[in-house]
Amino acid sequence: MYSDLYEKSGSEIIRELGKRYAGYRKRMGFTQKEIASKSGLSLFTISSFENGSLTGITIASFIKLLRAIDRLEEIEKLLPELPESPRVLFKKQQKNKV
Repeated sequence: MYSDLYEKSGSEIIRELGKRYAGYRKRMGFTQKEIASKSGLSLFTISSFENGSLTGITIASFIKLLRAIDRLEEIEKLLPELPESPRVLFKKQQKNKV
């Protein structure tokens, strides 16, 4: 997915995420009906996301889906926390010297 990521549209990326999600769900032994019950999302929404026809899924819904398959920690990979900048670290070191 990474090699041509920038060439894909947002809808294409979401379709690919839906397919991946279906793979995770199946491997973990959950049915779409079980995910609907655990997430509070409709069976239609889950099915549409997984088969690629729903490309406007909200982040809130995606978080519910990750939570339903016990993979919420994966959300950290979307936008990891930034480390402190070298400039801030330098300023802290200068303050500690005084």
